[in-house]
Amino acid sequence: MTLLNMWHYVVFGVILVIFISGVVASLKQNDAKMKYSMLFSVTLITIFLVVFSVFVVDKYTKKVELYKLQNKRLLGIGKIVYTGVVKNVGNYPVGKITFDIKLVNKGHATGNVKGGNFYKPSGILNFFSGGLGRNNKPQTIEKEFIVAKNLKPGQAKHFRVHFDYPPYFRSTAQFAKVWGH
Repeated sequence: MTLLNMWHYVVFGVILVIFISGVVASLKQNDAKMKYSMLFSVTLITIFLVVFSVFVVDKYTKKVELYKLQNKRLLGIGKIVYTGVVKNVGNYPVGKITFDIKLVNKGHATGNVKGGNFYKPSGILNFFSGGLGRNNKPQTIEKEFIVAKNLKPGQAKHFRVHFDYPPYFRSTAQFAKVWGH
């Protein structure tokens, strides 16, 4: 659930006016089939507009930024730790801040790409059996973490997250992003 601000209520009010005018127009119809199909259409369009408007208003009112991102590998336990600061730089409170980290093995993102990085030859039996017990080593790992809740405008919060780091990763490229909702 997202925190609602003034703009959400303004948009909901406009959508309510559209809904009421659609219901009134459909009730004025004499044909019963036309009346029910119009009511169904108006309701469906209104639901779509409400859901879509929540995402649009969130995108433009809830702004967060990521500062001081650092990582550290814990070789003894095979994990990687990310620390940083998230800050609400918008003018409205943010309910949750999600941190997304994507690790790409080898040089996929840096231009050092070899065919074997993407394509692993296999036989027809592997297609039907799921690999016959071969270990699948994904070359991309993406994790999402909720790192802060209920940040007021201008407020910042430190975070720390950790997850398992694959031992076969070499020269990893990382892509981090945050968003509020």
